[in-house]
Amino acid sequence: MTDSPPPDLLAWAAAHLPGPVTAVDCSWPRATSRVWRIGGPEDGAAAFVKISPDDGAFAREVAGYAYTARFLPERERQVPRLLASEPGLRALLSTALPGRVVRGLPLPHGVELRLHEDAGRLLWRWHDRSDTGSAAHRAQVREAMGAYAREAAECRDALAGRVPGDVLALVEAAAVEIPGLADRLPPLFLHGDYATRNWLIDAATGRHALIDFEQARYGLVVEEFVWLLGALWPERPDLREAFFTGYGRPLEPAEERLLLLLTVRLGASYLCTGLREGRADLQERGHLALGRMAAQPACS
Repeated sequence: MTDSPPPDLLAWAAAHLPGPVTAVDCSWPRATSRVWRIGGPEDGAAAFVKISPDDGAFAREVAGYAYTARFLPERERQVPRLLASEPGLRALLSTALPGRVVRGLPLPHGVELRLHEDAGRLLWRWHDRSDTGSAAHRAQVREAMGAYAREAAECRDALAGRVPGDVLALVEAAAVEIPGLADRLPPLFLHGDYATRNWLIDAATGRHALIDFEQARYGLVVEEFVWLLGALWPERPDLREAFFTGYGRPLEPAEERLLLLLTVRLGASYLCTGLREGRADLQERGHLALGRMAAQPACS
């Protein structure tokens, strides 16, 4: 996390906004997050400015903003708009939306259910407008799924004797089944990080909004749900039901299986990294995700 934007970044942002500006750091507590809320003395938070961590992230985010500008009406204020971008600085200037980040926010049960239904509905609109990409996009998805399978195979070998047999069998299944399941599903343009840290809720209206398009890319629909399944839905099936009510369709069997195995792969990756680096937090996260996946009805 940083304190103040570099002078050249602040000058660039100020050139695109009326009047003098101030900057308040609102980065996530990690080295790659560099985000500031930009405001003037009277208008409050007028915009956000962000430095992308690398050229790929910058290009993905610009593409994500362009996609939402085409397909999600600005009047609904569910996504920010890109005001300016500067490749040389890897800088993006976007509009501010009302609301607070949902992650860790205590919400009444009814509000929480409506929020998840709205989140499902917004994601359906995002996916519904997508084409299935080019041959190059489909090749990229195939390559990514192959890499996941190879990682699962490495984790299977590393975790032998360290996890229960049913968990190890799931990691083995991820190594074997992910590529074939992925080939049965069409790629679409994804948000890419559809977790509650990127959802906003406006207390005044109860409306849901979506931010952060750094991972926007072509991929498989179920990739959007991996964090939700690993971290949230096993303990809160009511939120999963509300989400898919908004999304408008249940997952197909091949999608359900692939979602499970992609989540297993992620949990195994956390655990292996935690063991290798001596990080108790990643070990705990990995054990939790793998235990939850082994308890899923589809695994019985």
